[in-house]
Amino acid sequence: MSTGLTALPVWMEIAESTVHDETRQHAEERALAALVEQYATTLYRVAFSVLRNASDAEDAVQEAFLRVLRHRETLDEVRDQRVWLIRIVWNIVLDRKRRAKTRPETDDVSELAWVLPAGGLSAEQRAAAAQHHAHVLKCVEQLPAKEREVLMLSAFEELTSVEIAAVLDITESSVRSRLFRARNLMADLLQHARSVR
Repeated sequence: MSTGLTALPVWMEIAESTVHDETRQHAEERALAALVEQYATTLYRVAFSVLRNASDAEDAVQEAFLRVLRHRETLDEVRDQRVWLIRIVWNIVLDRKRRAKTRPETDDVSELAWVLPAGGLSAEQRAAAAQHHAHVLKCVEQLPAKEREVLMLSAFEELTSVEIAAVLDITESSVRSRLFRARNLMADLLQHARSVR
């Protein structure tokens, strides 16, 4: 009665497809976990630099990763994941700012000063670095919004002018001119602060 072809029972075909789906899902979960581990701090700093609220910044980062999870099938097509993720979080925080329409008058930059890089320092050096970062951030806050955005992405997130142009959806020459103005204004603000001391 044998025809030479052996057919698999239906339950085995289902089991094989289930195993394949579970393996793919675990790989996707590991890839997303790696993205979270690698970029969460960077995305938090970007979000906090705009929102000025720790819990709102955390929510924005979480929302960004949820969007990545929802669109994970396009993850392989992304050339530069860092810029892509920053663009996602940037759009989220700008949407939130637009919805809020107002910015609190008392921005607290002290939290951002503590998350800026200061590894390998003693406790005393970390405190001094945090004070210096807070001072620099207060000067950054005095910049016009467009110049401040470009400077934050360049100096703190170390994006290139091409990457900043992609995040802000402006031309690279606009990035360079805003960055030039921001640096000149920062030099003036820091020089003024030194002369007042």
